Amino acid sequence: MKIFALVAALLLTLAAPASAAPLSLLKPAGHYPIGLRTMALTDPARADHWHPEERRTLMVSLWYPAIPVGEPGRYMTLAESAATVKPYGLPDDTLYRLRTHSRADAPALPSAKGKGWPLVVLSPGAGNSRTTLTTLAEQLASQGFVVAAIDHAYEAFNVEFPGGRMLTCVPCTAEGTPWPAGIESRAGDVSFVLDSLLGQRSPRLDGSRIGMAGHSAGGAAAALAMAADRRIKAVADLDGPFYRPTALDRPFALFTSPVGEQEFGAGWDENWPRLTGWKDRRFLPETGHSSSTDTGYLIAATGLKDKVPATTWSRLYGSIDPAAGLKFFRAELTDFFEDKVGA
Repeated sequence: MKIFALVAALLLTLAAPASAAPLSLLKPAGHYPIGLRTMALTDPARADHWHPEERRTLMVSLWYPAIPVGEPGRYMTLAESAATVKPYGLPDDTLYRLRTHSRADAPALPSAKGKGWPLVVLSPGAGNSRTTLTTLAEQLASQGFVVAAIDHAYEAFNVEFPGGRMLTCVPCTAEGTPWPAGIESRAGDVSFVLDSLLGQRSPRLDGSRIGMAGHSAGGAAAALAMAADRRIKAVADLDGPFYRPTALDRPFALFTSPVGEQEFGAGWDENWPRLTGWKDRRFLPETGHSSSTDTGYLIAATGLKDKVPATTWSRLYGSIDPAAGLKFFRAELTDFFEDKVGA
């Protein structure tokens, strides 16, 4: 799988002149204020797939309906920002200064129906961090979902783990095709995260209302996670392949780009009859492989789209306006999970 990480794209985004307007994310459209927490979870029962001498550790960002107190959360840590921009001579805090629409560590609201909030798990594309899904996460949280986005260890660039460890993407530079086995590991990550989150008191979750969405490799992981874990009631796959035959009997939505159809279409065609529950495959000809992520929007927001090679832009973001693309995906995911999981 060809990977375009957040690093290069955000370099272009944030190399704007000092006089440019401050960069900001799309404002979520729901009526709930949002809180944001970050946690590290270590599974003592599992070795890391890429470094078997280590226990599997995950970084998880949690967005949730909240009491609106405290400071806006940051897009990434100072160390992540510094590592991302270091090769390009930008200030270390360039990405650290970008604020979200969520309040850091704000108290969670009690769920409106008393049973707990529905949960949506997000898994990013290969080489991308969970940060790239912030706009989708904030939108869902503002509509009454708790959202957990996972950074799978050694599968993204420049993610800070406990102890100040900056992990890089091992399979992104490995020879051969290491991703299929890694996707199997991600499915195990998801079940571990569900076990961890369902055992907490705040925000309170409704274990009968769980969905998952993933971009690219994250979409592939979402399908395998649902096959392995009956708690996941519905999946939205954002241009992610099937790496092996996968039978599913619950709702499955597949959103595809021209790049995805070219590279993964045969696998989607082959596996489609194995999906016996509600299913929908939507080809979006104006989108690129990464139109559901923040990155294209951030580049365009600073007026630097013309600095990205046209072929690269077309592959990643297609011909659709990036803001319109993000608004489309967040609206579709909200409708899908409200219908198939319940808000």
